Amino acid sequence: MGKNKTTAILLSFFLGGFGADRFYLGYTLLGVLKLITLGGLGIWALIDFIMIVTGALKPKGAEYEK
Repeated sequence: MGKNKTTAILLSFFLGGFGADRFYLGYTLLGVLKLITLGGLGIWALIDFIMIVTGALKPKGAEYEK
């Protein structure tokens, strides 16, 4: 099942500091690390948000659904 880009963007914006976007996209280990570091004190969360919006960060082993 594909992942929705809009959902990923919203998760990243509102819960990115807790790794919710990484968990949603299938990157469990990175989600845990992001959770422990609180999104790299916000820096990692901001970078992930930008990467999701631009399309550079995609679901693990898949593409976003249309």
